Amino acid sequence: ELGLYEMSGNVYEWCEDWYGGYSVTSQRDPLGATSGSNRVYRGGGWISVAWYCRVSIRNSGVPGDRYNYLGFRLVC
Repeated sequence: ELGLYEMSGNVYEWCEDWYGGYSVTSQRDPLGATSGSNRVYRGGGWISVAWYCRVSIRNSGVPGDRYNYLGFRLVC
């Protein structure tokens, strides 16, 4: 009704961002690294303890990694 959707699911979600440090200055929607070898994945999954099941949790992995707790979301 309000156009809001649940954005947390049963798997960590791959992001387009390269993994790297953020600027030390305060930012809104920081961009992160412009290149790298690891991509960011966020959230938490069925394998995680409750504390990790939030979008502010950021991990990294090689783009070719395949695990049953990693996924992605298609947005149109």
